[in-house]
Amino acid sequence: MIGLDRRSLLKGLGLGAAALTLPFQAFARSKANIVVIGGGFGGASAARTLATLLPSASVTLVDANPVYTACPFSNLVLGTDRPLSAQQFGYDSLQRLGVTVVTALATDIDPVAQTVTLQGAEDLTYDRLILSPGIDMRWNALEGYDEAAAELLPHAWKAGPQTTLLRQQLDALEDGDNVIMSVPTAPFRCPPGPYERASLIAHYLKTRKPRSKLIVLDAKDSFSKMALFQEAWSEHYPDHLEWRGASDDGTVARVDAVGRALETDFETFYAPVINVIPPQKTGFIADRAGVSDATGWCPIDPLAFESTLQDNIHVIGDATIAAPMPKSAFSANLQAKICALGVARLVSGLSPEPTVLANTCYSFTTPDEAISIAGVYSNENNALKSISGAGGVSPLAADKTIRAQEAAQARSWFETITSGAFG
Repeated sequence: MIGLDRRSLLKGLGLGAAALTLPFQAFARSKANIVVIGGGFGGASAARTLATLLPSASVTLVDANPVYTACPFSNLVLGTDRPLSAQQFGYDSLQRLGVTVVTALATDIDPVAQTVTLQGAEDLTYDRLILSPGIDMRWNALEGYDEAAAELLPHAWKAGPQTTLLRQQLDALEDGDNVIMSVPTAPFRCPPGPYERASLIAHYLKTRKPRSKLIVLDAKDSFSKMALFQEAWSEHYPDHLEWRGASDDGTVARVDAVGRALETDFETFYAPVINVIPPQKTGFIADRAGVSDATGWCPIDPLAFESTLQDNIHVIGDATIAAPMPKSAFSANLQAKICALGVARLVSGLSPEPTVLANTCYSFTTPDEAISIAGVYSNENNALKSISGAGGVSPLAADKTIRAQEAAQARSWFETITSGAFG
């Protein structure tokens, strides 16, 4: 169990860990040229922190989109009346801090020449490069699921048009027809995310299509906060949510997008609405930079999140191999600050120093109730390790006031992290 005081401590640590005692005068002299690619919770936070720490440096943020659409809370867009616009944030506040924001797709990186190629804009050079590339889907890693299939059976694992498409399909569902969701093996973005989504889609069906049911086909037999989710499902959605794990023929082997079907080893499931969450990998620009390995993810030195494969390139967020830290917005936000601090020290002739990192993941089980899991980590000796006894999960069989408090804390966290990253 996490006490409320400990939660408050973790929240403060996660959003303020980079505010350490720093040699600001030394940092202020640096005129380094730093480029950040990716404008999500990681990239925007890194650019903001760098602009504060290195007022004489040139900090450029590159993203293909002028507006960022946040994944956290996007499951509420699917299951409640939350508008997608509540998920969208621009970069005006970063520009006011002196960050140069370039709206263009980064298509290539030359780690030797230290250049970034942009589509439709001039190439950039860098002294240090920070990549926050997020994820890409492993198209066809699940047979039959490619980019064309995603337009019929949306993944919605990148918030935006896919979120809108899945919600539209739910709205068009005939009462009595089922919805199917498939969940891949780990690792993937936001380990508890599929189960929060299952909860909120089940809530949608219970309140709007009461004769319909969600069937979750999972390639795993266990998952983050499993006992808490199953407790909530038993209480709230006994007639509207069915979960099948790998040992119960829950592993999807093939997708038939046109036929709207998912095949396991022993059964074929048909439904008018199918949400396929496919296997994932780092965003493609990390591959172009040569910072991803055979796993599809990016190995890093956790002191400053510098790539172990390429000099002067740092990687943060979902793209990293940073276990035991999960791939979450909270992790990306804090990694960005630690990375920015490390970069500031490096370009100022100093070495990065060990620090403490944290993560808290909130998950809604209903629109008004939530659960959480928290962890605290050390990056001493060039390795990320959990600090024993410093984290925990929400209690089972908790009073509804506790679940409501966690939902309120989740909303407060979202407001704080978005205002901190995007202003």
